[in-house]
Amino acid sequence: MSYHSLLQKQISQFLSPAEEINPAIAKLLAAINNSYSSFERDRKITEHAFEVSEQEYQRATKDLQEQNDIRKQSISKLKEAIRALDPSAPQQFADDNDDLIDIISFLEKQILKTKQLEQDLINAKEVAEKAALAKSEFLSVMSHEIRTPLNAIIGTIMLLQYQDLAPDQRELLNVMEISSENLLSLINDVLDFSKLEEGKIIFAERNVNVLHFLKNIKMANQVKAEEKRNRIKITYDDDIPEFLVCDDVRLGQILNNLISNAVKFTKDGTITIRVELKANNKQDVDLLFSIEDTGIGIPKEKQHLIFERFTQANTNITREFGGSGLGLTIIRRLLQLQGSEIYIDSELGVGSKFYFTLKFKKSTSEIREESKQSGNENKPDLTGKIILLVEDVEFNVMVAQRMLRNWNAEVDLAENGAIAVEKVKQNHYDLILMDIQMPVMDGYTATSNIRKLNKQIPIIALTASVITTDIEAKQFKLE
Repeated sequence: MSYHSLLQKQISQFLSPAEEINPAIAKLLAAINNSYSSFERDRKITEHAFEVSEQEYQRATKDLQEQNDIRKQSISKLKEAIRALDPSAPQQFADDNDDLIDIISFLEKQILKTKQLEQDLINAKEVAEKAALAKSEFLSVMSHEIRTPLNAIIGTIMLLQYQDLAPDQRELLNVMEISSENLLSLINDVLDFSKLEEGKIIFAERNVNVLHFLKNIKMANQVKAEEKRNRIKITYDDDIPEFLVCDDVRLGQILNNLISNAVKFTKDGTITIRVELKANNKQDVDLLFSIEDTGIGIPKEKQHLIFERFTQANTNITREFGGSGLGLTIIRRLLQLQGSEIYIDSELGVGSKFYFTLKFKKSTSEIREESKQSGNENKPDLTGKIILLVEDVEFNVMVAQRMLRNWNAEVDLAENGAIAVEKVKQNHYDLILMDIQMPVMDGYTATSNIRKLNKQIPIIALTASVITTDIEAKQFKLE
């Protein structure tokens, strides 16, 4: 019989072979052997149990550690969220308090507070938008109400200039002209600035003879320059293409404003309009415009202020020279909308130089010829042309009608848009001059209806409201 190794060792030491085979002793040895085997089995089971328990303990400990790390990370992130939501949250609470329930409760309160702030901001934004709309509507109404009689005054002055007047009468007429133009300039500055703030500027593309355009700009400022014994001269690169595509109205606004300022602050001096070709590409060119004067100049410490709205280098300047303080702000914004910027070099008592660069598309040959022909016309000749004037203000009708008849045009009248639509149905017109704000039917509605009848006839908007958007004009196909 095979015994447990420990039992076999004892048998070999204390029993002889004869004693080992004794039935009684053999039976006892078998019982003892079973006990040894049971003990060995129990020992292995116990050792295995201890081994398994140790592994489970280590695994449980590891899980607890990981959960604790996750908890610490969660608390840290919650504290960061609290600081982000409310930097003024108690520092001691944010640093020392690790009670997750308290932290979550505090965070919920902060989230609710933040949501309320967001709602307050939304409400404030809506109020601001309503205020901006109200301002826009107010400016639209005021511009129309102010500019309507002012346009009639300016138009009447223009008509009177064609009359034979005594010297003292012409002098008074000149005073009226300058005063009305100054008033119109102030109104235009304020309203143009409003349009720029609201993003309601769209730049047109027209084919322009640039040198001819600059000569007209010079001519427009010549009278005021001569009043202060100033000379205006043009320096122009010969390599610049004769015709370019640009918004001549906005470019004229920029240059006229700069030249007007130069004339205003210069006496017995020179104003130079300089245009240089900086880049000549296949389809476009870059031109550097500069307006230089020999005027009073601007101190270096004041130069950064002049582009701010309602700001001039010296408060006494406004009283002495006039102006709204918006001109340079408008210029800067118009240039920025075209991807450019305006710069200044100036020295007190020596003069100033304002300069900027603009990109222009080159004109096509077909349009050049057309532009060249139209550019050579010095005075409108509308002989044989029939024009429909749609206007409800009597003074404006009188001025416009006389001007058109001076240009040999035949003029038909309509008091509102509805009458204009009916007249277009019954008659042929070469051109329609359309007021925007009228009773019964406004200019936009009338234009839309006329376009359905005749898409080719040119319709030019006559509006005293400069708040009327270029977008609306484009939408209704107004010129």
